[in-house]
Order: sequence, then structure tokens, then C-alpha cells
Amino acid sequence: MLKFLLFLSLVLFNAFTLAAQQTVDFTKISAKVHFFPLEKKVKGNVIAEFSVKDSLTEVRIDAKNMKVSIDKNTIDAPSITTTNTHIVLQQDFLPHKKYVVQFNYEAFPKQTLYFLGWDNKASEQIWTQGQGKYTSHWLPSIDDMNDKIIFDIAYTVPEKYEVIANGNLEAVKKANKNKTWFYSMKKPMSSYLVAVAIGKYKETIRYANSGVALKLYYEPQDSLKVEPTYRYTKEIFDFFEKEIGVPYPWQNYKQIPVRDFLYAGMENTSATIFSNQFITDSIGFIDQNYVTVNAHELAHQWFGNLVTETSAKHHWLHEGFATYYALLAEKEIFGEDYFHYKLFTTAEQLKQLSDKGRGEAVLNPKASSLTFYQKGAWALHILHNKVGDSIFKKAVKNYLQKHRYKNVTTADFLAEVEKLTGNSLADYRENWLEQSAFKASEALAVLKKSNFINDWLQIAAKATFPLDQKAEEFLSILHPLVNNYIGQEIVRQILQSPASELRNKLLKQALKTNNIFLRQDIAIGLKKIPFGLQQAYESLLTDASYLTQENALFNLWMNFPEKRTTYLKKLEGVTGFSNRNIELLWLTLSLVTPEYTGVSKKDLYETLSAYTAATNPIYVRENAFGYLYQIDAFTSGNYTDLLRDAQHDVWRYRNFCRELLKKIYQSEVHKEALDLHIKTLNTSQQELFFKLLSP
Repeated sequence: MLKFLLFLSLVLFNAFTLAAQQTVDFTKISAKVHFFPLEKKVKGNVIAEFSVKDSLTEVRIDAKNMKVSIDKNTIDAPSITTTNTHIVLQQDFLPHKKYVVQFNYEAFPKQTLYFLGWDNKASEQIWTQGQGKYTSHWLPSIDDMNDKIIFDIAYTVPEKYEVIANGNLEAVKKANKNKTWFYSMKKPMSSYLVAVAIGKYKETIRYANSGVALKLYYEPQDSLKVEPTYRYTKEIFDFFEKEIGVPYPWQNYKQIPVRDFLYAGMENTSATIFSNQFITDSIGFIDQNYVTVNAHELAHQWFGNLVTETSAKHHWLHEGFATYYALLAEKEIFGEDYFHYKLFTTAEQLKQLSDKGRGEAVLNPKASSLTFYQKGAWALHILHNKVGDSIFKKAVKNYLQKHRYKNVTTADFLAEVEKLTGNSLADYRENWLEQSAFKASEALAVLKKSNFINDWLQIAAKATFPLDQKAEEFLSILHPLVNNYIGQEIVRQILQSPASELRNKLLKQALKTNNIFLRQDIAIGLKKIPFGLQQAYESLLTDASYLTQENALFNLWMNFPEKRTTYLKKLEGVTGFSNRNIELLWLTLSLVTPEYTGVSKKDLYETLSAYTAATNPIYVRENAFGYLYQIDAFTSGNYTDLLRDAQHDVWRYRNFCRELLKKIYQSEVHKEALDLHIKTLNTSQQELFFKLLSP
């Protein structure tokens, strides 16, 4: 009975504390934050301003594992204590009175704030990723996204580094060997959108038609890649301001590439941080560019940042809107066929999932990214078609203006549409937001308003026809080629057909179109190259596509051993994407080609092996590990690097390393060498190794 009473009192206390916290309104947080990168430590001073709606004796600020002390400048300071998750302020707090508390803090963040390169002097960076409720790991703040706060933050770092953060840079002051960068915000935002990126950056500025400064950052070694990386940024920004009808809501807009980022990009208020794997030259732009991520994260400045969901149930108001508006922007850039084909491919994904009984409702707070992003975008496209362009645009504009700098629900958005149409959206809500199944028939009916989709579907319907029954039609479409997507579908069907002279003739015609995408599909899809196509296929090695070059090199090397040296010489010195895809393949093939003598095998191997070092981006390391595994050529250093990266913060890469570690330990080639290597590790490292190997 006593245990039950203690449990009940604890539950009631927690419920009371939660209810009390919801009556607290934090309006401004001013902070001075000092980073100590070699110690991976942050120290700071915070001034928090708030009021309470009801009388309280306790106010909590989210702060993970921080040491805190009241600043001596605080007048009538409350008592202050800390838990592992909170700073607790205690005194008699009265309603409708403004309170200001100032305190110092110190933390060694285990997540959210990342220090890269400081221990090996490779592109030293510091950056944050606070998506969700994580900013409180490095800055005392309010994790609840329903509390909108104005943040003014000064950042102190070693003097040779640039600091990019939310808002406007007001001043930079130097003291000793440090610089302090003072950033201020004019409007409130949720704490998870607070961000900073620090490194050796250069800046270029473009201006939107509205005069907003678009600040584009890059590392000095990437100066020649600025234009292709940020291509269409101004066009996207200008399109959104016009299409949405609401001016960009923040002081300026910044984009900062960082190394080993956890995701593709993150839409922090006025400061998008994105993975530097999207840094590209003009050739790489063809295959792998920043445009989609660029448009998606920028759209969030309205949808997610200006208006913010109240809870995960309404997450599509962020991701569905950002995905749809990014598609609308891409339609302006790449055309309507691109737009409709993208919608078609996502509809196919959603239909397949739905047909397997694994569909999810858009309003399911635990739904997958595919649901929040793609099904959410489809829900908007259906609504757009249902109510018409004029009403849709006006409803979105009214929704944003009415709830600007506030939190929203799905009902808030639908109410604006219903006001303009005078009709209930209950059926729409049930079918597109609450139903787990994907309404593929309705989606297809909307898609068929596009002549291109109808033409594509007619070609796709011939997939089971023998090649000789459709060859004449295919030849006429390929000469001259009218549409990339229809041409690619034709190539796909040709490649799936049995080898024949007719097949070779059609593939030659597809190659003769000189269409970069059709040629790329042939480079990837034609694994066994007929002798009659050898010469035409060899021309793929010089295409302006790193993906084409990579696949062509490998397939030619496999099919025609007598010309391996010729092919290797053709691509010697080519790097490829930022993951060095061509260089790493070239190094590997050169190593296992005895007749290639252009570079010594020792130098080739040392170069390949060195790419697993921590000084390289994770996507380069992953490639290098993969190729070293293929040729069974790990050094002791590679084993050390793999064990280190099996604990990496980026979960996809961490999982890749763990799976590879298990594979090589099961291999006779590696197990003996690994057992010897393990003996050189200390006890804690050995324990970690065997822990990683366990199921």
C-alpha cells in the first residue's frame, strides 16, 4: 500500500509539474556561448525572460546534463537546482509579471552539437542538429515546440573560424585569440530551430527580387563549385515568395554545407545546414545535385518555421508542404513532365505499400517519412486540384498570415480552405489524411490530366510485348527523341529483352540520341556488352556524367580484359562525385589489373587504404571500406578505422560499418588478422569490439 501511495504521489507530482510548465511563457533567451573544441565543451551565460499565467512555485528550463550556477548580476534570484534533464527555478512566481533570470552553465554535449576534425586538423567544424527536442543538449532552452522564443546569441570561437547562425550578424569582436559573433533574431521561433555552424568558410551573396540577402557559404577548396552547387537558389526563393504570397519571414537566408551531417539538410530558422556531399561541379550536377534539398529546406522557412505543428500528429504540415512546394519549384525549373513524373513515381511507391497492407494515415503521429513527405504532398496535390489554383493559393496565404509565428493543427489549415469554398472537407480529410490506404485510382485520374503521363503509360503498357512487335514504334520515338522519361522507359524495356541483333540495333539508336539520361541507363543496365556494341559503349567513358563513367568503366573492364589498361588510362585522374566514386573504383581496378603499370601497386594501395582515415568525409570512407573488402586488403589501420566508425553518430554509416565488421570477422581471410589486431587493443576497446559483433 505504501509503495502504491508513493507511486501515486509521484504521478500526481509529475502531472502537476507538466501542467505548471505549460502555463509558463518564455519570450526571449539571450545567451553568450563559448566553444572549447579540443575539450568538446561549451560554457555559457543565459538570460531567460518569461511570465506565468498562474501562480507557481517552480519553473523548469530544459538542459541536459549541465552544471549551472546563478549569475551574480541576477537581482532577486530564485533558488536553482539541476537534474539530468532540467534547470529548476524555485520561488513564488506570480501571474502576469515578467521574470528575468540569469545563470552560467557548462556542458559536454553527447549529441546535437558536433565537433569535427579538431583532433586530426581536417576541416575543423562545429555544427548543430536540433531537430525534435535536442537543442537543450548544448543550450538551455524549451524543448516544447509550442513555446516560441526570440533568441539572441553571441558565439565565441577561435579567431580564424567563421560563425554562421540564425538571424542577423550585428557585430564581431576580437579578444585575445578568440572572436565573438553577435547574432540577433527579430521574431520568435521554436528552440529546435536554433542552429550554428562554425568552420573555415567563404561567403557569396545574391539578392532576391524582394531584396532579401541570400548568403551562400562554402569552404575555400570548393570555390569553383559554388555556381553548380547553388544553381537555381535565387529562382527558387523568388518563386516561393510569389507562389506562397507571403514575404519571406526572416531577416536573411543562409545555407551552410557541413561534413558528416546526419541528414540531407535541416531547415533551421534563416540558416539551412546541409551535407557537403551535395557540393558539386557542373558534371556532377547532372546526376546528383542540391536542387531538391535546396527547395525543400527553403520551403520549411514558411511551413514549419513561420507556422509550426503543435504535435507529431500534424507533422505533414511541415514535411508534406515542404515536399509539395519543392516539387512546384522544380516544375518551374525542370518543366511539367518532371513534376508529373515525380508525382507518378511516388504514387507507385505509396500504392505498393498500401497494397501490402502497410499504408499509413497522414495524421498518424508515428508514420514513416514516406507518409509524411510523399503522401502528405499527394494530399495537397489532390486538394489543389479539387478546389482550384486560386482558392488553394489564397487559403495557404490566409493560413500562414493568420497563424504566423504560432503553432498550428491540420484543422487550422482546412478551416481556411472551407471558408473560401463554403464546403466541408470532411470527406477529403477522411480519404486523404485519416485513411491508411492510398487512393491510387483518384491519384491516377489526376495524373492523367497530363498528356505526357498518358503517353508514358501507353509505352509502359507494352512492357510484356515481344521486342519485334514494338521495335518500329520505339525506333520512331528515339529518332528524334521527344521526351526523356518515355525514352528511358523504352531503354528499360529494350534492356529487359533477350539479346538479339534487333536489341543491339535499338540500343545503338538510343546511344545515338546523345541523350545523357538514356546513355546513362544503358551504362548501368547493360552488364554483358555484345561485341557489336563495344565501340558505341566505349563512348560512354567520356560522357558528362560521373555515374555513367563509373558504370561504363567497370562494365568495360569486366567484358573486355584485353583492353583493361586502355580503359584505366582513359579515366586516370578523374575524381567523380564528392564521394570520389570514380577515383576509388579506378584505384581498385588498377590494383587488380596486373598489366597496368602506370602507377606502382604499392602507391595505389596506400592511396586507397588511406581513404578510410577520419580526415575524409564518411561517404568517402564508406566507399573505400567497400572496395577494400572486395579485394580482401585491410591493413591494421583499416581495422582500427572500421572499429572507430562502428560508433559513428550518423546511424546509416554506423550500421554499414557494424555489418561490415561482422562480415569480415566471419571471413577466413580476415579473422586471423583481426584476432591479432584485437590483441593490440586495450581492454575497453576489446570489450567494445566483441559487443559490436554480438547479435
